[in-house]
Amino acid sequence: MTKIAFIGAGNMAKALIQGLVDSGTPADQLSAADIAEAQLAPLAELGVATSTDNAQAIQSADVVVLSVKPQVLTAILKELPLESQQLLISIAAGIDMSTLTSGAGASQPIVRCMPNTPALVGAGMAALFANSHVTDAQMDAGEKLLSAVGEVVWVQEEHLLDAVTAVSGSGPAYFFYLMEAMIRAGTDLGLSEDIATQLTLQTALGAAQLAKGSQDVPAQLRRNVTSPGGTTERALNLLNEADVSNAIVRALQGAALRSKELSQEFG
Repeated sequence: MTKIAFIGAGNMAKALIQGLVDSGTPADQLSAADIAEAQLAPLAELGVATSTDNAQAIQSADVVVLSVKPQVLTAILKELPLESQQLLISIAAGIDMSTLTSGAGASQPIVRCMPNTPALVGAGMAALFANSHVTDAQMDAGEKLLSAVGEVVWVQEEHLLDAVTAVSGSGPAYFFYLMEAMIRAGTDLGLSEDIATQLTLQTALGAAQLAKGSQDVPAQLRRNVTSPGGTTERALNLLNEADVSNAIVRALQGAALRSKELSQEFG
């Protein structure tokens, strides 16, 4: 049985731990450390071993998950007594492999992970990148861990994590932005905020489920619901006049560039 230790007990760590427990991982195989005891209390209630001592938390762990803020990760990593066979997984945005390697050691097996916030409800999307010291068994362990809260893909080149950050890491915010606008439009048209919100959220959920379960690509699904001369066509024509599609592309390019800049700043 794989033993997993979490350094940092914030929302993402809590989501991963809850997902692991819900999917059958015994709580006594999990440990967590955090300087804030209040963060550890709900994990202790699950049966997870908790501590304010990082070194104690990772003793005998097969996998160590760094789930702390990027600003403090480097300092914590330098003081972490990792063993050479322990798999280190970092879910901190902006901390590149060279920075992780310099803190953990040149031969440490390391996986960088870019998760997103829907992991908090078991619907996450995570992309992973492994260095050359990660074994097949460790890759399986890393994938199983992140799969507990959603879906997982592997990328073969580290720089692609910047694109992942732009598409799925920051992606939930783009959909929330659209939801905000749709709710506002609904209320402007006379709907109550509650009804406008319900219509928007259920439509977003239904559209995502339809797209995921369909053999058609989203462009075809859009065409399927766009009748010539109809209401949808009018709305889409106005979006095209405003160049919304290209604005979204530019926005994601900006997010990817910022991801690269953050790696340089934190490194």
